[in-house]
Amino acid sequence: MKSRRAISLHAHHLPWNSAGNLADNDLTADDVVRETGWVFNNETGDELTLKTFVETGDKEVQRYIRLLQLESFRFEDSTLLEIGSGIGRMTSSFTNRCNAVIAADVDSAFLERCRQTVARFGRIDRLSTLHVADGKTLGRHDDSVDMTFSYITLQHCQPQDALSLVSEAIRVTRSGGLVVLNFRTWVRSDIALVPLGIAVRRLWKMPILGRRLARWRWSTRLGWQANRLKPDIVLENFKSQLSDIKVFHSVKRKMSVADALNKTLKTVPTKRINPSHWWLVAQVS
Repeated sequence: MKSRRAISLHAHHLPWNSAGNLADNDLTADDVVRETGWVFNNETGDELTLKTFVETGDKEVQRYIRLLQLESFRFEDSTLLEIGSGIGRMTSSFTNRCNAVIAADVDSAFLERCRQTVARFGRIDRLSTLHVADGKTLGRHDDSVDMTFSYITLQHCQPQDALSLVSEAIRVTRSGGLVVLNFRTWVRSDIALVPLGIAVRRLWKMPILGRRLARWRWSTRLGWQANRLKPDIVLENFKSQLSDIKVFHSVKRKMSVADALNKTLKTVPTKRINPSHWWLVAQVS
């Protein structure tokens, strides 16, 4: 647990550290969801339970398999690594589909709760966990998984840490396997949101006030989005390691890429993707 406490020195990790402290307490699973659910999928409410929480994850797994054209992927024969598993909202669904699942997260208390969640709603015999102690490297051998998946996680990392995790995802995924990674990009509202987020993260660094602010939902929603990454930025260093590159984005916006990338990737306008988000789906060369 000491390594998790050390991570709290990074301001952008404070909300997860605060939620992790709650997950570490003697609360019931339902209480943990009510106290921390907004961290993982913005679900709140006194009636929220672990069961309903996991059901939202299962619905999203089904949705993104369809939207990201992953129906032909042989989940049942595959090992999947999930970057940012949290307390297992989507992980349970993956264990019901895959041969093996590795849940990776920056917070060790989340991983313990993830095991409990999967034990109730998934296949615990198919689960292993991976503590991402430094927030940017995956302690796995090269070419050791068939798919690396991440949803609403990379946007919470500092830009260089997010890019390091992309590099790590490619490294641990076998040749012919898939990386399926979600990012946040620029929208008009970021003119105000980005400066406010920077200000909030600076306040998080204040010893007493910062820890209190990191437990408040409004503060976290402003401060936890630590980067905005366009496809050009993500792919400029990794395109040679990938093939069959697809960028899925909202039909409500145009997603442009640099001329150098035009011949190496396909952009796919898709319904039910947030206009501020985009997905990278690519095969590892």
